[in-house]
Amino acid sequence: MPEIARDHMPEIIVDRALCIGSGVCVVYAPASFEHDDDAKAVALDPPGDELDAIRVAVEGCPTGALRLTQSA
Repeated sequence: MPEIARDHMPEIIVDRALCIGSGVCVVYAPASFEHDDDAKAVALDPPGDELDAIRVAVEGCPTGALRLTQSA
């Protein structure tokens, strides 16, 4: 699978108010997400996973706290 150029990688947005710290994102994309001291998701910059893994993590979030936006 070809690597996605950094300027084409969508930005990962975390809504901390919705995050419950389920860990789904960390399981599916461990090089792109981690938990902070409050057990809330933090998107790593730059993300270290393939875009498909990041999408699975975003779609798997039980509260919808994660989303991807395409940078200009």
